[in-house]
Amino acid sequence: MIAPVSYQLHIDVERPVRCRVGRLGEFDFPAGRYVYTGSARRGLEARIARHLRQDKTLRWHIDYLLAAPGVRVRSVTRSSRPECHWNQATRGRLVARGFGASDCRAGCDAHLKWQGLAAARSP
Repeated sequence: MIAPVSYQLHIDVERPVRCRVGRLGEFDFPAGRYVYTGSARRGLEARIARHLRQDKTLRWHIDYLLAAPGVRVRSVTRSSRPECHWNQATRGRLVARGFGASDCRAGCDAHLKWQGLAAARSP
C-alpha cells in the first residue's frame, strides 16, 4: 500500500465570510461547503493536526479561512494521489484565485473549491 501524501479538508462555512488571506488579498467566501486540497512530503499527519488546531500562527492560505468565525473542518480524507491531480478531479467553483496554489506547477487556479450551499446543509 502506498502511503498517503495528499489530504482534503472538507470545510463548512456557516455564513458569508470576508477575510484577508495573507498577501493574496481579501476575499468574500459564500456560505457553504468547501474542499481544500493540500499535501506534505513529510509529516502529513502533523500538517493535518496543525490545520485542525485553533491556536496557531497564520502561515498558509487555509489558516486564514479556518481562523474566521463560523468556519469549521467537517472531515479530512487522505490519498496517495498527487495533490494537483486530486484537486483537478474535485468538483467545485473557484472563489479565491491562487488560494493554496502559490507553489502549484500543474496549472491549478486554486486548491480551494466551493461546492455549494446545499451541501453544507445536509447532515
